[in-house]
Amino acid sequence: MSENIENSSNPFDLVKWLVTLGLLAGIVAANHFLPELSVLYIALIAVVAVGLAGYIASTTVKGSAFITFAKDSRTEVRKVVWPTRQETTTTTMIVLAATVIMSLILWGLDGIIVEVVKFITGLGI
Repeated sequence: MSENIENSSNPFDLVKWLVTLGLLAGIVAANHFLPELSVLYIALIAVVAVGLAGYIASTTVKGSAFITFAKDSRTEVRKVVWPTRQETTTTTMIVLAATVIMSLILWGLDGIIVEVVKFITGLGI
């Protein structure tokens, strides 16, 4: 049995991931160590840093594979035939009715088993 592992990683990808993690850690550090800064400025810095980190991560091999996967997933979701509101309501009511019926059956069986155990052991539970 032979397993082929495709390793088309770019050596510069590690640097990109470190920069991405550094940007995200910088957001946390800025929020923690600069409390005197306005919340608006911290939020703007965070939005820009997250956007930049996302862009840098998307230029890596794994990042571009994720982008491709997300695009393909979106295409597949568009092909799904979603149920109508009436079908959803009907199915929900059937599930609720089945749940109530099964809970009543289990409640009844539990009561019967408790009475049988009381009778056999002579103990009142």
